[in-house]
Amino acid sequence: MDTSETACRPAAGCCGHDVKFDGSTPAYRRVLVAVIVINLVGFVAVLAGSLAQGSAALAANALDFLADSVTYAVSLWVIGRSVRLRAGAALAKSASLVVLGLSVLGFAVWRAMTGAAPEGFVITGLGLFGFAANLVAATLLLRFRDGDANVRSVWLCTRNDLAHNLGVAAAGGLVWLTGSRWPDLAAGALLAFIFLQSAWSITRQALVETRVNARSSAALPGAGA
Repeated sequence: MDTSETACRPAAGCCGHDVKFDGSTPAYRRVLVAVIVINLVGFVAVLAGSLAQGSAALAANALDFLADSVTYAVSLWVIGRSVRLRAGAALAKSASLVVLGLSVLGFAVWRAMTGAAPEGFVITGLGLFGFAANLVAATLLLRFRDGDANVRSVWLCTRNDLAHNLGVAAAGGLVWLTGSRWPDLAAGALLAFIFLQSAWSITRQALVETRVNARSSAALPGAGA
């Protein structure tokens, strides 16, 4: 048996202590690499559709796939490092989500003033493709859903992406039924709001972990020497 993968299970304490899982197992690293690949494939496919259709919902979805790929790579890099560095990585992810959300809102406003309605069936098809890709990723990550801010941010982003993709698919259906671009723009704006909400959740947990770590370090013998 590989004791490195069972010595400290996600959401469980180690040696009787309540320790947040930090991703330091070979199994989690393998899953994270697979999820990064899934997101890169999703980015390329959805970006092509977004450029062809000028869709705000697809643009948000494509940027989400790209942002997830980059931030998950950062998550992989900080595994096993200090709490401060892991929390800092989570804060960087949060900042990227804020930028992403504001960018999508800006694009949606621009399309509202200048764009024609995209093809609804293309949006729906790519939304369902994105849902399938993220469902695979979420299934892989399910047993690692609890952990420190770095680990939890990966799960939250992937879980939220499932809702994002269903929203994109629904928006495509409404565009097709109404012949209007407004459902697409509304979906893009809604996804931007979800990005901002997730950023706040990740930031809050990262700041709590940073404060707890600072207090623990200060309480160590000789810390004030």
